[in-house]
Amino acid sequence: MKNNSLILEEFLDNGFNLKSHLMEYLSIKECDLDGFLANAKMNLANLHPGDALSDVSDFYTDIVGDRHVADLAAWHITSKDYIADTLKLQQRFARDLVLDFGGGIGTHALANAMSEKVKHVFFVDINETNRHFVEYRAKELGVENKLSFCRTIEDAKISKFDTIVCLDVLEHLANPAFQIEIFNDFMDCNSIALFNWYFYKGEKNEYPFHIDDVQVVEKFFKTLQSKFLEVFHPILITTRAYKKIR
Repeated sequence: MKNNSLILEEFLDNGFNLKSHLMEYLSIKECDLDGFLANAKMNLANLHPGDALSDVSDFYTDIVGDRHVADLAAWHITSKDYIADTLKLQQRFARDLVLDFGGGIGTHALANAMSEKVKHVFFVDINETNRHFVEYRAKELGVENKLSFCRTIEDAKISKFDTIVCLDVLEHLANPAFQIEIFNDFMDCNSIALFNWYFYKGEKNEYPFHIDDVQVVEKFFKTLQSKFLEVFHPILITTRAYKKIR
């Protein structure tokens, strides 16, 4: 296992070998990778069927293919300083049994698997491509023994988690309030949850897959305030830490 400074250094240097993992897993040549990543956000947005989509989970299970991997990879590469700060926050709180919900390309799950304070990471994502890609990355990085890959939280067969990580996910859910109630059920009085959200479709609808319904968002904040108490941390980022109200 590595200490915190080495984990951050490796992420800032190469994103845990993200580009090489993408080229090998997706069979993309290095000369084609930059263009693939540069168009990732627009390609993903153009796939979204808008109001015709009846179930948001369908978008991530049946429609996106490897474009979601590309979009997330582009975000993690171009925003590495911000992502590094979320890793610092995670290092501050993450321990023992960790749930990474909607873990995407695996940056936070892999970092947790490298940590001496973490016993095991349960990577949950409904997108099969994401799960397989992160499983591939874990083997390449030598941390596969500390990771399990699940489609749902229930598949993990764990009654309580010591740490829950849910980043850049809640704004994609039809009912984010219900989701954090579920998280609350999987926490005890010593557990910590790390959440962020972005309930906004963008200036030019560049995030059509985000929820921005006023009533849905209001219900989320009411539920958050009734179930969780914020835990202060000094890192200036949008991600916040919570414990459940006893």
